Amino acid sequence: MPQLQAVGGVDEAWTLGFLIDVILTRDTWMHRVDIARATDQPLQLTAEHDGVLVDDIVREWAGRHGSACTLTLTGPAGGTWSWGTGGTELKLDAVQFCRGLSGRGEPALGTEVPF
Repeated sequence: MPQLQAVGGVDEAWTLGFLIDVILTRDTWMHRVDIARATDQPLQLTAEHDGVLVDDIVREWAGRHGSACTLTLTGPAGGTWSWGTGGTELKLDAVQFCRGLSGRGEPALGTEVPF
């Protein structure tokens, strides 16, 4: 893509494939979360669908911060991931974790992920 994208204060070059395959999927998912919250409707999540998206987001987040940690995300889209030993242990709601990474709150370990 001809224009750099700012993520966490760093300019990144994205491919068109990354935009279409990753960002537009995450963005649509996050807007679904936003709409459910705005209309005070329950958010129906499943491990088979939402859990796959959250897993992708978590793996990118871990690669961006590069620190040892154990992350436990609660809820239907959650799970547990671990990188290295002796690092920070975090336990958060899966949707709140993703909202923080997307700029809708404080990102865990100060590391944003593009949505």
